[in-house]
Amino acid sequence: MAWADVAPGGRLGRGRSLRAPCRSGRTRALWRWAAGREGAVRDAGQGASSFPTAKSERRKNTKRVPSFRKLLRTSKIKLDNKLKNKQYKQQSAAKKYRKEQKKLRQAVRDAVCRKPFPLEEYKKKTVVEKQEKEEEEDALPLDMMDEDDLKLMQDLAQKASFITRDLSSNEPVHIKKRKNESVIDKYEKMPRRMQTEPEKELIHLLPIKDKGGIIPQTMEKPVLNVTQDEEEDTEEMEVAEDANEEPLPILTPEEMAAQRRRKLQERKIHIAALAAAILSDPENNIKKLKELRAMLMEQDPNVAVIVRKLVMVSLMEIFKDIAPSYKIRPLTEAEKATKVKKETQKLREFEEGLVSQYKFYLENLEQTIKDWKQRKLKKSNVISLKAYKGLAEIAVKCLCELLVALPHFNFHNNIIVLIVPLMNDTSKMISELCFEAVKKLFKQDKLGFASLGVVKVISGLVKGRNYNVRPEVLKVFLHLRIKEVELKKDSEDIAPKKKFMTYKEKRKNLSRMQRKWKKAEEKLERELLEAEASESKEKKLKLHTETLNIVFLTYFRILKKTQKSPLLPEVLEGLAKFAHLINVEFFDDLLIVLHSLIASGDITYRETLHCILSAFHILSGQGDVLNIDPMKFYTHLYKTLFSLHAGGTNDDIGIVLQCLDVMLAKRRKQVSQQRALAFMKRLSTLGLHVLPNSSIGILATNRVLMHTFPKMDLLLDNESQGSGVYLPELEEPEHCNAQNTALWELHLLQRHYHPIVRKFAAHLIVGAPAEGSGALSPDLSRRPATELFETYNMKGMTFNPPVASVTPRRKDTFSQTDSFLNEELNEWVQKHNSETAIHKPLDFAKHLKESSLS
Repeated sequence: MAWADVAPGGRLGRGRSLRAPCRSGRTRALWRWAAGREGAVRDAGQGASSFPTAKSERRKNTKRVPSFRKLLRTSKIKLDNKLKNKQYKQQSAAKKYRKEQKKLRQAVRDAVCRKPFPLEEYKKKTVVEKQEKEEEEDALPLDMMDEDDLKLMQDLAQKASFITRDLSSNEPVHIKKRKNESVIDKYEKMPRRMQTEPEKELIHLLPIKDKGGIIPQTMEKPVLNVTQDEEEDTEEMEVAEDANEEPLPILTPEEMAAQRRRKLQERKIHIAALAAAILSDPENNIKKLKELRAMLMEQDPNVAVIVRKLVMVSLMEIFKDIAPSYKIRPLTEAEKATKVKKETQKLREFEEGLVSQYKFYLENLEQTIKDWKQRKLKKSNVISLKAYKGLAEIAVKCLCELLVALPHFNFHNNIIVLIVPLMNDTSKMISELCFEAVKKLFKQDKLGFASLGVVKVISGLVKGRNYNVRPEVLKVFLHLRIKEVELKKDSEDIAPKKKFMTYKEKRKNLSRMQRKWKKAEEKLERELLEAEASESKEKKLKLHTETLNIVFLTYFRILKKTQKSPLLPEVLEGLAKFAHLINVEFFDDLLIVLHSLIASGDITYRETLHCILSAFHILSGQGDVLNIDPMKFYTHLYKTLFSLHAGGTNDDIGIVLQCLDVMLAKRRKQVSQQRALAFMKRLSTLGLHVLPNSSIGILATNRVLMHTFPKMDLLLDNESQGSGVYLPELEEPEHCNAQNTALWELHLLQRHYHPIVRKFAAHLIVGAPAEGSGALSPDLSRRPATELFETYNMKGMTFNPPVASVTPRRKDTFSQTDSFLNEELNEWVQKHNSETAIHKPLDFAKHLKESSLS
């Protein structure tokens, strides 16, 4: 039968059943049911095994890696927040772990630092503790504790705070007890003990462990008497060395001088070699600057002073040569982190080394000056106190040279802060060096940035010293270049700025090739303009305005607070120089102050002249719009002209000539004819009793007055004009009737010993013509009076120009008989000469004897 061959549940039977020629549908259904049952049982058996399949594992891992599309949809802020949260959790866990470890270490440290018990006492104590422990265990067995309490105690035992915490308190573990605890109570609770003996150093030994726990073991560190043995050994060594050393040979003075010359020559050669190497290749030999700078600390007392001076000067010249024409700024962190070329990195290292060595060099110079000012000697005593003055002078010279030569380089403001206070130094040489350096800096400073820094420091110095400074400190303001720049424009300011064509103009007027050439040409012109580095006029004016504000602020403070100060002449002279640049708002107050100074009589004649010059500078500039009558200044100058003479006041005539130029020539429309005639007459009289250079300046001023005012030739006529008599002693120039006198002083000046005075006098007598036989040479006619005054100055006590020498007659050609025209006088002289030829003693009391005898 077909059924007998069928193996129920086998694959073969199943296969046969599928191929069996059975046509019953019920039978096929039963076979399908059995096959499904068999598969279910097999799957169930596999699922019950101990090795999970990949399918079950895939079901358990529900968290999947996000796809790339999902990452694109996720915002950057969300990803950053996730990263921050993850980092915060890690930090919190690490912080918590460190905190627990710290508490654990503290607990162990407290346990170790406790005082160890001796072994015998500890054994007794442990026995007692065991008995107490047994009693406690009997009293409270662990079986009677609840499971929750026991679990809590075990958890607390795992924490470090459980060791240090008092279990009798009901407070939480992390409570802050210090909030309610007073500082005074805590201090009072601390145990007090007197430290009678020094604390002994302990050595921690290996601890002992028993049933009761760990017992720390310590012992005192033994003190050895090593110091005494060492002292004895050192004494013995010194004695042995003294015995072994041979006495130094005694040198003669000639040998000592030769040895000093040899050492000095070696140092000079070394300095020259280092300087030559640095100058030949500064970038590769910048480290040799440090070696050269180290020689500033020369310790050999024989050559220390000279070597330090040579090194100072050598370094100064080296820095002047190798310093770049720009200021080196420090690199930022971002610039340091970026990668650059080797050439750029090499340049950066050179600049960094140069700036650092320059800074150390300036600090050495500053320390040398401070040591000299404080009369402070070093511990080594290599250099004496007298030699420090010479070193300080060389240091000041080097600083002055660097101030003038490197105004654009680093630390220039620091040099200014060092140099300016030394202008007020008691040493005349040092103050003059600083004064000349600042003056050179002012004259060569075209932009005005360095001048502004110096003016700020000077203003602070004057105010800080309560105006008790030397006049030279303020006198340096007169050399500022501000007036020169304002009056005489530079060529860069006069030249019109280059205008480039716009794009529309190029498209309209030029072809394609022309536009291409024009573009290249404009690019080249822009590069040339950048290379010129010419500063704009606006920047110059801004710096000059700020500088002048500080200068005027200093001047006005002195005028307001210290009118009897020795600084007043420099203040008035500075106001006279810069008065045309003062703001119009200050004119009225300033003129009132100047007139009050003149009327007070507390100032010298030179200061009075500066007041007058300042007032007229104010009125000649922006002061033209003011309705101010300066007649009181004219009157004061007119009445004080005769106080000048050929003595000490001769130098003040230069200021008088400036005043006359501003008062008469530049204000010709406001000056009357009577006033001009009076001044011309008084000046001619003054020219008779002053030095030749002053006479030349006065006559040149009279020549200008003759050309400026048309009717000045009245003084060349003997006939009087109008009514009245000339009153030379009258102090009012308007009412002295100068038109009724003549310039008879010119005839005397025509016989003057100075040739230039004679030329000017002859020129004025004929009416000061511009052409003809009576005209002056162009060299004299085109120069102003003040320049002629300085040109023919006689400060060297020599004639300028030199006077031709007259050859004396020989004695054999001199006839005594022809020397006198009167015959009786000749006979009396010959008789007298014959009598004196006989040597008779002179008796001066002869007439007294004769009178007594009679």
